[in-house]
Amino acid sequence: METLPIDEILKRNQLSVTDSRKKILELFKEHNGALAHSDIEKKTDEKFDRVTIYRTLQTFVEKGIIHTIPTPDNAVLYALCKDGCSSTGHHHDNHVHFVCDHCNVTYCLDSVVTPEVKLPQGFKPKVIDVVVTGICNNCEV
Repeated sequence: METLPIDEILKRNQLSVTDSRKKILELFKEHNGALAHSDIEKKTDEKFDRVTIYRTLQTFVEKGIIHTIPTPDNAVLYALCKDGCSSTGHHHDNHVHFVCDHCNVTYCLDSVVTPEVKLPQGFKPKVIDVVVTGICNNCEV
């Protein structure tokens, strides 16, 4: 999905091609790590209101364009999904997320698969989030 043009990603997901959607998706494609709602507010040249950004992010999550990443302070970060996610909200980004303690960038480590968690009978997992903290390879001393 990352290699497709922005207009094509939106059309493929049956979404109207609006300026706000294009600009927000462009930010995700340009940014190496995950973004918070506040990052998007700061990085867009246009002044989109908070509600427009929030609704756009929620739509992108529902369509499988981006996925959420929990943070220790109960905030939410967002990152681009890979091609395996579907428009029914079923995310298949079973990878580890890494948060750098030095630069605070959150990375999707696509090559590190989330380990299988064996739950007791009757429990059904919906999402398994694994977040690792430490020092990233850009900040390594």
